[in-house]
Amino acid sequence: MTVRAYQLVDTAPGSEVATLIDALKGTDGTQTVDAVTGPHDVICRVEVDELADLAAYQTAVHNVQGVTRTMTCVVLQG
Repeated sequence: MTVRAYQLVDTAPGSEVATLIDALKGTDGTQTVDAVTGPHDVICRVEVDELADLAAYQTAVHNVQGVTRTMTCVVLQG
């Protein structure tokens, strides 16, 4: 079963967004990465094989230097 989600990413003040985007693009499961305005700094569209892979994805994102917090929104229908 394929799991799709959006990972909303907050970054530390002064973080180099282009560097963060490159690191996030290199994370397995990332389909797209966009810097955005609003309450979050970056949104990743994610696609993985199963829910356990999504947990591993979240850990990988948290290990990117400059990432301070994330929120995951799993796609239920679409």
